[in-house]
Amino acid sequence: MKNINNLLQNYHNLVGKIDSLCSEVLTQCADSISCHKGCDSCCRHFSVFWVEAVNLACYVANLPEKQAALLRSKAETLADQDVCPLLLDGACAVYAARPIICRTHGLPILTRSDTTQSVDFCPRNFTRVDTIQGNLIIDLDTLNNTLVAINALFVSRYFDGSPPPTERLAIVDALFLKI
Repeated sequence: MKNINNLLQNYHNLVGKIDSLCSEVLTQCADSISCHKGCDSCCRHFSVFWVEAVNLACYVANLPEKQAALLRSKAETLADQDVCPLLLDGACAVYAARPIICRTHGLPILTRSDTTQSVDFCPRNFTRVDTIQGNLIIDLDTLNNTLVAINALFVSRYFDGSPPPTERLAIVDALFLKI
């Protein structure tokens, strides 16, 4: 039996760093951020890497059975819809284990193309500011490259060097993983 907690350690370290940065942004820019519990229009059903899927599955497996069953039932109902199956009454039911994209959504993200770079954020945020301090901007390329590397290491260990059946899983599928 694999020790899942050991396999997820790199991911948890990354989440800790992301949460620290996001907390700093939220603290320093509190008057410029309108995101709050119940503000769920950006919460969509998407796919995640295996490391995040297994992390979600572990979290759900440790919930009280009634709550886990409710999430799974809702997920089955919403499987073919765009709305996030992790929302209950407008709030994330797995907030502590939410994927990285959910942790950073709405905050200032640096994106790059071949010729340009720009900072993107929820249009409801930063409506009264001209600039955002550079140390409060999340570099999406660095974040994604780090997550891809962590996922690759996780997958190689979790699947004992064999390729996984898919590169990513829908959030709904993550809730039904057998851990």
